[in-house]
Amino acid sequence: MNFTQEVSAWLSENGYGELESSQSVGGGCINQTLEIHTSHKERFFLKYHGSPPVGMFSVEARSLDILREAKGVRVPVVIANAEHYLLLEWVEPHERAPDYWTRFGEGLAKQHQSVAPEFGFGFATYCGTTLQPNDNYTDGYVFFAQQRLLFQGQLAYDSGKLDSGSMWRLEALCRKLPELVPQQPPSLLHGDLWSGNAHQDENGAPVLIDPACYYGWREAELGMTMLFGGFGDEFYAAYDAAYPLEEGWRDRVDIYNLYHLLNHLNLFGGGYSGQVQRILGAYT
Repeated sequence: MNFTQEVSAWLSENGYGELESSQSVGGGCINQTLEIHTSHKERFFLKYHGSPPVGMFSVEARSLDILREAKGVRVPVVIANAEHYLLLEWVEPHERAPDYWTRFGEGLAKQHQSVAPEFGFGFATYCGTTLQPNDNYTDGYVFFAQQRLLFQGQLAYDSGKLDSGSMWRLEALCRKLPELVPQQPPSLLHGDLWSGNAHQDENGAPVLIDPACYYGWREAELGMTMLFGGFGDEFYAAYDAAYPLEEGWRDRVDIYNLYHLLNHLNLFGGGYSGQVQRILGAYT
């Protein structure tokens, strides 16, 4: 049974009717995506992968459910998931409402006020197709060093994308984290919050997709929003008004984004090497 037959069978067995048609939805660089229609006039969003990492869609489904419980920014309802696919409610896209960025900032601030006793998540997730370990730590500096920077750095070193000197500088930066980053509680993070994972629903309100969740530093989430641009000034103003940030947080953005740049280096190759080296050079 191929995945289309598998999804069709699940829909029929669970009262959604027969799969009548599907059409490609653009935007994904890792998974394939479809808008599907059933004989009961239902519409769903389907993302699938021919050979996904083990458990990728099941942990994404769990992450979406946890984000929804925080009642911050809207996330799609999970309908079903299996080894090769994730089936979500269809969210009809619309142009952004005039208060889109304000609502986004306020919603993310509310999400970040959902905190845990420890950093981590209790189970590993994925950032892209890269495993994202989330072992629990009481110390945020150790968590970010071990589970984020050094984990990615070791992957890059093992594949020849980082040399030994770069690893030495990365380890030196990790030792300096307590001097560079203020104490922050473990907030519920989307984990991969760039503009491509922020959409809008039928009312023009924000919707989050493709999470890489964990409990971590909220400044790291805001740093990611700045990595590839696309977030309006009203977003940051609304966030800060709802959940004030420590002074100078923008000065720390490169430290947080080093994790994502290392991940992009591992996923997509040497085009990100220059940015990684620039940050390492600035702090070591």
